[in-house]
Amino acid sequence: MLRRSLIGAVAALAVSVTTAMAAENKPAIVFDIGGKFDKSFNESMFNGAERFKAETGVAYGEFEIANEAQREQAIRNFADQGFSPIIAAGFAQAAAVEKVAKEYPELKFAIVDMVVDLPNVQSIVFKEHEGSYLVGLMAGMASKSGTVGFVGGMDIPLIRKFACGYAQGVKAAKPDAKIIQNMTGDTGAAWNDPVKGGEITKGQMAQGADVIYAAAGATGLGVLQAAADGGALSIGVDANQNYLHPGKVLTSMLKRVDVAVFNVMKNGNDGFKPGKQVLGLAEDGVGYAMDDNNKPLVTAEMQAAAEKAKADIIAGTIKVHDYTTDNICPVQ
Repeated sequence: MLRRSLIGAVAALAVSVTTAMAAENKPAIVFDIGGKFDKSFNESMFNGAERFKAETGVAYGEFEIANEAQREQAIRNFADQGFSPIIAAGFAQAAAVEKVAKEYPELKFAIVDMVVDLPNVQSIVFKEHEGSYLVGLMAGMASKSGTVGFVGGMDIPLIRKFACGYAQGVKAAKPDAKIIQNMTGDTGAAWNDPVKGGEITKGQMAQGADVIYAAAGATGLGVLQAAADGGALSIGVDANQNYLHPGKVLTSMLKRVDVAVFNVMKNGNDGFKPGKQVLGLAEDGVGYAMDDNNKPLVTAEMQAAAEKAKADIIAGTIKVHDYTTDNICPVQ
């Protein structure tokens, strides 16, 4: 009888400890391949986490994976330590998040750029096609040759969503424009190959492209460098990359993953909202960057056109096609 009482007490204690761990705001973030200082997607997420730490004084766990096998291992390690919410960077971590979240239903998880349909997971996705339309419109207006380029990272529907929105914006400005599109590869290595990004960019410039949009993570750094060296304009992505080559980056398509990470961490477990969250222009989830670094490149006419298009997209007057709905782009 005494033994049963002790077993029951231990079980009750285990439950109370688990519940307390789940209630504590102890966030962690798992960065994907390319590292937290990729000056793009991962770094934007890092900035959101750092803002949370600066404003709250609460530390967070972090891990930068070096290979695909580490995704599940890193997420599980944080779960074992009672971190919650645990935030995964990028679509490629979906399987790992789903597996670990099922095993730790008392903990909270979040993933950016993919949907994991579980009651303890918040999925944050963006309308990248809307922001890409705006920078495409600006690219079309800025291009003198009538030929622009796009360099994507891994060849997946998400990146073709960027490319398609960009093409629609370019064509809105210059219906007869030529758009050259290339992807860097079909594996995760495509996000972290600036040398190849530079080579692709040189090839596009040789075909007449004078404005080139990079949506390729750290690979995009090579795109921006090659464009600057070759006399073309570039367009950054995710974070504001205008500062990397002042006066040579037309603008950057902002994807506010920093805000998404900050909100997940700040809300913690008590304010955690599971389910799918979609952020577009109307929610200030995407946009384009303006600062002193690109101000000389963007005319008043270009900015007015971008702002009008933004308002029209929000109002529904302009409908930007989402490639991921049917894997078809109406313009090329």
